[in-house]
Amino acid sequence: MAKRKKISKKKKRDRSRMESSINPFTPSFGKVPPILAGRKILIGEFEQAFSLNPNDPNLCSLFSGPRGVGKTVLMSHLARKAEASGWISANVTARPGMLEDILERTMDAANEFIERPSFKRLTSVSISSLFSASWEYRNSDSGNWRTRMSRILDVLAEYSIGLLITIDEIDPNLEELIDFSATFQHFVREDRKVALFMAGLPVNVSALLSDKSVSFLRRAAQHQLGRIEDADITDAFRETIEEAGKSIGDDALSLAAEATGGFAYMMQLVGFRTWIEAEDSSVIEVTHVERGAELARRDFVNGIIKKMLQDLSDGDIAFLEAMLPDKGHPSLMNDIAERMGKTPSYARVYRTRLVEQGLISAPRRGFVEFEMPLLREYLMEN
Repeated sequence: MAKRKKISKKKKRDRSRMESSINPFTPSFGKVPPILAGRKILIGEFEQAFSLNPNDPNLCSLFSGPRGVGKTVLMSHLARKAEASGWISANVTARPGMLEDILERTMDAANEFIERPSFKRLTSVSISSLFSASWEYRNSDSGNWRTRMSRILDVLAEYSIGLLITIDEIDPNLEELIDFSATFQHFVREDRKVALFMAGLPVNVSALLSDKSVSFLRRAAQHQLGRIEDADITDAFRETIEEAGKSIGDDALSLAAEATGGFAYMMQLVGFRTWIEAEDSSVIEVTHVERGAELARRDFVNGIIKKMLQDLSDGDIAFLEAMLPDKGHPSLMNDIAERMGKTPSYARVYRTRLVEQGLISAPRRGFVEFEMPLLREYLMEN
C-alpha cells in the first residue's frame, strides 16, 4: 500500500509539472488565447447585446483591420460569449459552398439534439438543459436555402434560441456572399433572433458595402480593429504568464510589449517564443524576451509581411519605398509624390489603397506613417 501511495504522489507531481509548463500563448490561426488584450469594452457591449437587447445594432457587425490584428480571434471569442447566453453559432469562411456550410454548421451546433443522415423537419428541440428535440425526415432538397434555414429558425424561435452566423475573410467577389447578405436581411425584417458578424481586410469590407444588393449592411455596426494600447498589451502579458505559473520582471515585460507593435498576433508570437526560451525557469528574464522577440519577428515576416507584399502592385510598393527616407517618422504626401516622380493626385490613389489595407495610417492631414509592424524594417533590409 505504501509503495502504491508513493507512486501515486509522484505521478501527481509529474502531472502538475507538465500542466504548469504548457505554453499559454496561442499563435495558431484563429485560436482564442486565455487572455484577450485590449477588447474588454467592446466584448462587454456584445455580452449585453446577447443577453439583454435583441435590437442592439451590434448584433449585425462588420469587423475590419489588417492581417494579424485579431479579427478572427475576436469573432471566435464572441461566438463563445453568444453560446454562453443561450445562442448557437455557425462559423464559416467566405468560400464557394458557404451557404451549404452555414446550414451544416447550424445543424452541427445543435448536434446533441439533431439526428440525421438526411435533413429533417424539427418538431421539438434541445440545447443543453434548455429544450429537447426530435426530427421528422424530409427531403434535403425541399425548398431553397432561405426556406431550409427558416425551418430551423422557426423552431429555435419557439424556445427563444438565437442563431449567430460568423463569416471570416470577406470576399466581395464571392457571389454566395452577396446572395447570403441579401437573404439575411429578410431574417432581420421577420424579427428572427439572429446575429451576423463578418470580418475582413478594410479594402474588402469597403468593396462589399459598395454593392447595391447588400445596402442594408451599410447600417451595420462597423468596428475597425487597430493597434492595441501598450497598457492593455502589458496587462495581458503579465496576466497570461502569471496564470500559467511563471512570473516576469518589469523590464522584460516592457520589452515584450514593445516588441508586439500593438498587434494581437504579434503578441502571441512574442509570448509563445519567449515562453519556450524561458524553458524550466520560473521567471522570464530580459534575455528570454530578446531571443523570443527575434524569433517572433522572423515568424511575423514570413507569415504576414511577405505574403502581404505579394498582393501589392508595383505602385503600392513604390509608395511604401518613398516613405522610407523619413526613417519611421510621418511622411509628407508631397514628399512622397516627388520621390515617386508622380503628381500628388497620383500618389493619393495609392495612399487610399494602402490605408484601406491597413498597411499605413494618416496621423494628420497631409501625412502618412507605417501601421503594419515590421513592414518598414523589412523594406529597409530588402
